[in-house]
Amino acid sequence: MLILAAQGHLPKIEYALFSDTGWEPRSVYAHLDRLEREVAAPAGIKVFRVSSGNIRRDALDPDHRFASMPLFIKNPDGGDGMTRRQCTGEYKIKPLKAKVRELLGYPYPARIPAGVFVEQWIGISRDEFHRAKDADVRYMRNRFPLLDLDLTREDCLRLLAENGFPDTPKSSCLGCPFHSDRQWRQIRDQSPEEWADVVSFDAAIRAGSARANATGSPLLGSAYLHRSRLPLDQAPIDRLSRAERRGQQLDLLPLADADEDDEPGGCSPWACRGDAA
Repeated sequence: MLILAAQGHLPKIEYALFSDTGWEPRSVYAHLDRLEREVAAPAGIKVFRVSSGNIRRDALDPDHRFASMPLFIKNPDGGDGMTRRQCTGEYKIKPLKAKVRELLGYPYPARIPAGVFVEQWIGISRDEFHRAKDADVRYMRNRFPLLDLDLTREDCLRLLAENGFPDTPKSSCLGCPFHSDRQWRQIRDQSPEEWADVVSFDAAIRAGSARANATGSPLLGSAYLHRSRLPLDQAPIDRLSRAERRGQQLDLLPLADADEDDEPGGCSPWACRGDAA
């Protein structure tokens, strides 16, 4: 959307907002730097990076209230569970709304007059049209330019490649429990330092958030980042999805119940992958 607006294929936008959880892959930050430098700045589009804090650091800080990630839980009786997902609201949506209020000139708790609003563009393609929803506040009105242009995900990838961005990374926390096995493998095989980081975090959250344990509300069970409910460095991430096996004409290990044919996109504030789950 930013490229199309900068080139005049979409109306000129005033601002672009990036909601930073503080724990994105280095490739995402490098990509954002390049977008800002090569696309937004020449077009006169201001990019704001907004944040509610560092989600990794907050999860391990016993003195900080933590909005829980959707961790996979192995219960004492052997049953499976998941913790509630609060991270999208706290670390993505909250700072975006705060910045929108500021740009409108009515920072919280000021009341925004009726009829004062921003038009907010959200990059949902035709493949996920069902995720296009109205905003839940009157001062934001959602628009979906990719749907207006009838663009699919493949169309978007083609446009990115044609404009010099063939390797656009997916934006999501390094330790997002909704990663596919393919994404876990990419971190492990392409970025050893970041892999060590997520393996360390996975071990550190085995008993739940540090805050909950410090206040006498320990997790009933054990928490994991991987759906197998095994330590991340022991999880079966090397099994290929059916789609990958078809592409490589291999007959490998069968998948677990969670089919990975649908390789999820990045983490959007307005279309979290967890919503489908």
